Amino acid sequence: MTETLDCDLLVVGGGINGAAIARDGAGRGLRVVLCEQDDLAAYTSSCSTKLIHGGLRYLEFGQVAMVRKALKERQVLLDMAPHLVRPLRLLLIHDASMRPAWMIRTGLWLYDRLGGRTRLPASRPVGLRRHPAAAALREEFKIGFEFSDGWTDDARLVVTTALDAAQRGARIHTRMRVTQAVRSAGGWQATARGADGGGLQIRARALVNATGPWAAEFLHQAAGSDRGRRLRLVKGSHVVVRRRLEPDFALMLQAPDRRIAFAIPYERDFTLLGTTEVEFGDDPRQARIEPAEIDYLCALANRYLKVPVGREDIAWSFSGVRPLLDDGARASAVTRGPEPRSYVPSTGTHALTFFRFSKITLRSTARSRTTGNFDNGSSLIGCSRWSMSAEQAILALPLISMAQEPHTSSRQFES
Repeated sequence: MTETLDCDLLVVGGGINGAAIARDGAGRGLRVVLCEQDDLAAYTSSCSTKLIHGGLRYLEFGQVAMVRKALKERQVLLDMAPHLVRPLRLLLIHDASMRPAWMIRTGLWLYDRLGGRTRLPASRPVGLRRHPAAAALREEFKIGFEFSDGWTDDARLVVTTALDAAQRGARIHTRMRVTQAVRSAGGWQATARGADGGGLQIRARALVNATGPWAAEFLHQAAGSDRGRRLRLVKGSHVVVRRRLEPDFALMLQAPDRRIAFAIPYERDFTLLGTTEVEFGDDPRQARIEPAEIDYLCALANRYLKVPVGREDIAWSFSGVRPLLDDGARASAVTRGPEPRSYVPSTGTHALTFFRFSKITLRSTARSRTTGNFDNGSSLIGCSRWSMSAEQAILALPLISMAQEPHTSSRQFES
């Protein structure tokens, strides 16, 4: 059976960006339809390091504006979803062979100030001899730096955002793949096919491509456009091991290749180690950790932890793929800011593609850039006024009980 829908905004993709854009649009009075080919947060948005952070290491690349935006969004999420996002204290261990202490201290001073007003404790240098995390660390490390960020259950954040969008009037369709999107004088004519054999015919005045690592593929195959910049797909992998840390602190680990990774208390009895950054050229659905990535994470953890981590300690692993604009830089040096690209054909119809995004904390930037395009010309989508202001757009996410949550498929990860 095929259903016909008419909407102002069609969002393709059910990750954190798609869900947040759908919520914002529905709250502003738009008729919104979201289609996701699998389940909500099925891929990239459930395979993060679970951090709500500004990206401290990007200050080293001069990405001050991006870090400021992410830190502002961190505070928004702490305020609007305290049941999903909680403060986390991190310990950056100083290694004299890596970045000098003055550089770390300066970076954290700037990080604190870019975050603006916040209830999170400020950064501070600490001696490790009597620090609560000292029992887990090798004795040669004497100095560390504490700072604050946030932690979340990334998949639950996506699901809750989508549920709130639905409560505001959005139509959320999972396991519904948009196979074709054709421009017309009045907007877009889209066809979607469901896993159960059903389908949708959707008339939309504007379309948002929030398909993550499938962004370029969707633009080319479904929308029939070759316009757009080349993407690079980068795989990030994590391993989960039996608990190595006390629950009050996470570790930020500096690697010899100048990357950083995290060791985070996870699910009470475990420690999460990650992430890697590896160029990826296959189907994002098939992303799995490779032996070299396991060796990398274990070696990095063993550089700092007193009790060694080996393959036999891994309980499970997971991998996700994120899209980055191809600027020729190595994977670990490519910055993460969202870069939406607007495509307005001669017919006047509107499509917006998010070509670069991966950080959960940047979702409101994507959201505001999307609705901002509409704000600049509300007649484009037939909406003469907004029913929700920017301030109202960040109202608290609802408390959702397990009984209210839709079924999400269980993902199996190879270890």
